[in-house]
Amino acid sequence: MELTSLGYVGLRSSKIEQWRGLATRILGLQEVDKGGGTRLFRMDDQTQRVILTESTHDELGFIGWEVAHAADLETLATRLDSRNINVEWGDRALCGERHVERLIVFTDPGGNRLEAFWRPAMADEPFVPGRPLSGFRTGPLGMGHVVLHVDDVDALLPFYRDVLGFRITDYGLSPYKLYFFHLNGRHHSLAMVGSGRKGFHHFMLELCSLDDVGQGYDLAQQESGLVAYTMGRHLNDQVMSFYVNTPSDFFVEYGWGGLVIDPATWQPQETVAGPSSWGHDRLYSIAPEQRARLLAMRLRAAEEGIRAPNPVLLTR
Repeated sequence: MELTSLGYVGLRSSKIEQWRGLATRILGLQEVDKGGGTRLFRMDDQTQRVILTESTHDELGFIGWEVAHAADLETLATRLDSRNINVEWGDRALCGERHVERLIVFTDPGGNRLEAFWRPAMADEPFVPGRPLSGFRTGPLGMGHVVLHVDDVDALLPFYRDVLGFRITDYGLSPYKLYFFHLNGRHHSLAMVGSGRKGFHHFMLELCSLDDVGQGYDLAQQESGLVAYTMGRHLNDQVMSFYVNTPSDFFVEYGWGGLVIDPATWQPQETVAGPSSWGHDRLYSIAPEQRARLLAMRLRAAEEGIRAPNPVLLTR
């Protein structure tokens, strides 16, 4: 397997100044470049993690996946080419924009632009967050995870699993297909929601402290309509998080406490209990029957005593 982690996310937006405020004031990212129609943001020692480009419409621009060795790009490009998937090698200008040594560009069967890259540039100066916080959980786990809306999970599953080497962590089959994939110890770096449409659902940033998340939650609640999902805890990856609405009509999940798995021994499993053990109430407009179904799942989890492991008790 060549891909090792989620390296960066590129977004296009017509509301670039609104994005800038959200990224720094609420999420705590560091803005490092304001040149032209592009805004670059750091979250650790890597030169850039979120790349925001001004556009007439709002959408996911690209997803960057890191490889460990230069030769891995050659191997991956050869495999993609053997399956008649067009691969373009990034020229010096594109590599310079992405701050990487080498990269290839291709698209998945859903039309999403993917980039695989080697050797990202590290910043000369320490990371300075946009607001006081202890930092983000990145390193070998990557920058977090991304979740895609897809119209047909079955059409994309073989590509990500068999061609790119993503491994299934867990999945749900009802009321729609939902698959979670890992590349490293992070429970998932990618997920696909079989919602019947195409688009970007969210990207997730994980903090090093629960207090960082809680303080972000307080800040987000001061702005009307910014919180999309209330604070809650997911059952599968155990992340405690909330979601914010972005200016681009998708979400950012902001969380702490994600499960780290052992990829060598992990076995995929079907999840049936629901997405969250508590919280994560949708504050945006959803069908009443969907809201009722999600609430019923959480209440059933409470009745059954479903809980994440308690780190306090485990360390006594």
